[in-house]
Amino acid sequence: MARIEKKKDVVIVGLGWTGSIAGMELAAEGLEIVALERGGDQNTVPEFKYPNQIDELTYGVRLKNMQHPRQATVTVRRNDGEIALPYRSMGSFLPANGVGGAGTHWNGLLWRPQPQEIRLRSYVKERWGESIIPEGMNLMDYPVTYDELEPYFTQFDEVAGVSGTAGNLKGQLQPGGNPFEGWRSKEYPMPALGTTYDSSKFAATAKNMGLHPFPAPAGIASTSYVNPYGMQMAPCNFCGFCERYGCYQYSKSSPQTAVLDALKRKPNFSYRTHCEVLRVETAADGKTATGVTYFDAVKQEEVFQPADLVILSSYQLNNVHLMLVSGIGEPYDPKTNKGVTGKNYAYQMNGGVTLFFKEDNFNPFIAHGSNGMCIDDYGVNQNDFGKLGFIGGAYWRVGAMNGQPIRSMPLPKGTPGWGAGWKKGIGEWYGHSMSIGTHGSHMSYRVNHLDLDPTYKDPHGRPLMRMTFNWQDNDLKMTQYQKSKAEEVGHAMKPDLLQSGFKNIGAKFDVRPYQTTHNTGGHIMSESPLEGVVNRYCQAWDKHNVFVFGAGNFVQNTQYNPTGMVGGLAYWTLHAIRTMYLKNPRPLV
Repeated sequence: MARIEKKKDVVIVGLGWTGSIAGMELAAEGLEIVALERGGDQNTVPEFKYPNQIDELTYGVRLKNMQHPRQATVTVRRNDGEIALPYRSMGSFLPANGVGGAGTHWNGLLWRPQPQEIRLRSYVKERWGESIIPEGMNLMDYPVTYDELEPYFTQFDEVAGVSGTAGNLKGQLQPGGNPFEGWRSKEYPMPALGTTYDSSKFAATAKNMGLHPFPAPAGIASTSYVNPYGMQMAPCNFCGFCERYGCYQYSKSSPQTAVLDALKRKPNFSYRTHCEVLRVETAADGKTATGVTYFDAVKQEEVFQPADLVILSSYQLNNVHLMLVSGIGEPYDPKTNKGVTGKNYAYQMNGGVTLFFKEDNFNPFIAHGSNGMCIDDYGVNQNDFGKLGFIGGAYWRVGAMNGQPIRSMPLPKGTPGWGAGWKKGIGEWYGHSMSIGTHGSHMSYRVNHLDLDPTYKDPHGRPLMRMTFNWQDNDLKMTQYQKSKAEEVGHAMKPDLLQSGFKNIGAKFDVRPYQTTHNTGGHIMSESPLEGVVNRYCQAWDKHNVFVFGAGNFVQNTQYNPTGMVGGLAYWTLHAIRTMYLKNPRPLV
């Protein structure tokens, strides 16, 4: 029988970006809060301290900061005719493990979506008609508008500490920024960071071609900064250890840098590590949650934590799995297109062009994760879907992210993979290449979904979650279009060699190579309980005291990295909880 803890007002599942923010905002209401984190504790010091953290083999290759498959995994198949097999070796995506979550090891790119992406089905219908939507594409609008979310995007920008150059202030275009972005009520909290040689070289060519380069919006401090919670950031030193690493410099936006030390000082907040939540418990009437049951890995026992309000803020895949095993929302059935939990799983569609220059030295070790100049000229709101034959788009970015010699050694095709020829290739080409990366949208489809696996179970006896996912023609057409344009710009830069890496039409999903940790959907927002799991305030339709945070709320994936949208939705939801729900707990419709 599970041990029972003292009841709390709020239990938070997962202490990453959204869990930390939820703790901070709800603690301000005087509520008694406990957060449960499956992994261990992590602080800038000692866990991320210099020089220990900048160990490429330990963190960049062996992935010490990640959630390893022995802790939690999914089974994967491309279609319902295949037998799903467990994801046993980390490849395509890298969920985090421990306090701070994926916010500890991300690159720091912090975008907000375009207004058109928030109402994409309506945008397509108004411009080209619904007939261009491919059969089987679950194209949807969010049940909330960009204008409603804008103050909360701004709030997250200020808490996270973002560096950039606004392109659209209150409807007025600004020089040097992104002319295609949605309107902003304020300039970025910090000015854009400086650019490296590769990004400057790209920007000059792009501008000469009539394109519109601008600095990438970076959750990386360009100067000293104090956020609204009193947390301090220090300017980045371009060490090149962002993605897969914690930041020892207090420069990268992360829960550790932006929230946690302020949150831990709240007397009504506590957290427990090595506590894996197994299920959300439900009252006898099935309409509310009573708390959560978790496994205490230190004491090796199950524990029930009663609470009046349950916040699910673990990683998207873990959130969806927990909801499936807890019976929150009806499981999605792609054959009937009925049910909601597990629906609209989506990913990201990326590609890139690598350019080699014999006479140019790019010094790639001078870098950071959000470095570079971008263009949005081939993004969602600039593409003529009717003419091009696909729905979607991509932004491009050029800028050195790291010069780590194990992970970042681009070599021309045909270079031997080992031996004297390989060493010769490294001697000739290390530091003499740059890349144009395209980061694209990904639509949701009836066939791509998440459910419970009928065969494999986790160490607690729960079914593993099964991922059914494959690339679809629409998104492959989109990335091939990006390839044609990126090669055009690449050739204009006059490299000695150019080689492309884009998925071709007919490509099949391969779980082995890393792409992004941008898994989305599965507990999507919706106008009605027949279409999604949560309402416009990210409140579970069938259990009003359960609120769900994270990229699982996305109805399809935007062309941008998801963290800005995740943070903005979190503050939007917390505002609703604080101003409406706590005064009168009920469904917020």
